[in-house]
Amino acid sequence: MPTATTTNAAGRPRISRGRALLSATGSLAFIVSTAPGMVAALPADPPLPPSSITTTGVCALPGGEGLHAGIPTPPGFAPTGGTIRALTLFIDFPDAEARIDTGERFAEFFPATAEYFATASRGRMDYRPDPVHRWLRMSRPFEEYGIDRGVGWHPDDPAGYNALMLEIVGAVGEEVNFSSYDVVNVLAAPNAGPSALETVLSVSFPGRPLVETPTGPLRNVSFIWSTQPGDSSHRVLVHENGHAFGLPDLYWTGAGEPPLLTGHWDVMEQDWGPSNGLLGWHRWKLEWLDDDQVDCVVESGTTEHRIVPLGTPDADAPDNDAPDAGAGPDADPRAARPEGAAPVRPPGAPADAGTDTRLVVLPVGPRRAITLEVRTPSALDHAVCRSGVLITRVDTAARTGEGPMRVEDATPGSGGCHDPADPQLAHELSDAAFLPGDTFHDPRTGVRVRVVEVDGDGAHVVRVTRR
Repeated sequence: MPTATTTNAAGRPRISRGRALLSATGSLAFIVSTAPGMVAALPADPPLPPSSITTTGVCALPGGEGLHAGIPTPPGFAPTGGTIRALTLFIDFPDAEARIDTGERFAEFFPATAEYFATASRGRMDYRPDPVHRWLRMSRPFEEYGIDRGVGWHPDDPAGYNALMLEIVGAVGEEVNFSSYDVVNVLAAPNAGPSALETVLSVSFPGRPLVETPTGPLRNVSFIWSTQPGDSSHRVLVHENGHAFGLPDLYWTGAGEPPLLTGHWDVMEQDWGPSNGLLGWHRWKLEWLDDDQVDCVVESGTTEHRIVPLGTPDADAPDNDAPDAGAGPDADPRAARPEGAAPVRPPGAPADAGTDTRLVVLPVGPRRAITLEVRTPSALDHAVCRSGVLITRVDTAARTGEGPMRVEDATPGSGGCHDPADPQLAHELSDAAFLPGDTFHDPRTGVRVRVVEVDGDGAHVVRVTRR
């Protein structure tokens, strides 16, 4: 199979060959070296004529089995817009009694988690945690439940998560109407079980009915154990709730040596270390990007696109930061995208046309696409050390943990541009973004992307050629 290459402004080929190592604890370690130099911007190319309008429905690729990156998300997951109610419960154990009060544990995650979702959704999600402020004491010592990394839920399991859920429902009793909540967060006492530096136990059970309650089955439950390291440790809950909203794991759980995947560019791979947002495809899947902010390129030829950074507020932010008028606070935004969707803006529109493209999608198979987005330092990406165009391969047929997304590295083998002494950073892909003068070429699909220029607002103009 031909190898995709990138080319810098001097024309020297770059062949992707970086790799990540997965430790037994589930964290990633990277070989590091000095950061690469910046590439100078090239003069702007002459404008291209507008291409034909394409419908986003062509680019909203369906998923396969299990939890996946496909669009739309199957039924059963929590809604992603309007008011999201999150029941928040607290558990401890006879051999691991909580050493802090529930208010202190709650403060590890809120209001930071709610603020994260408000920012990532561009104001479309109003996430409201509803805590029951008392420790629910489980009946057995922690070890007797057999909780370990990778342990799932089975309805006939006398221990494990089935036993925990049954005890939680029994302890809360008729105090809570579970059917009125979109997600359920169970925050364990941080001294219950191993430290997150030893192994990460936090897990979610999304998209299906779980144990029965007097008001219907539990759904979309996230268990949070220990305390994550890093400057934004609340993101472990963001990650787990991401599953409740239908997002797959982007870190590698398959056999063999883990490949480079997405690094810190998406919280669904790495939820520790510096803050990070979500890839553009995930934001589109969650209905946090409008269809008319996605340029869908399916025809042969050359088109030009002005891509606004994902973290840039909308031009009409005061109005756009609220759920759609008339939709109602509890409306499910997935109902807003009918099959065949509305047409997107012409991808060939001039760079000064005031467009607000946030994502460019090039389908290269029934369930595969190449996407382009721009990432710069922003509220959720404050640690970005190389701003530019991020190029990602999306495979909606891949299951969670099997590499549904892979970021192309513009500087393979560089060691990244983060502080090499910081163990909480995914170094190699930190400088993956493509700069003006850089070119990506995939001979297998016939896709060529050239970053032409960046304007004063941080928007990048790219020229895309499909054979």
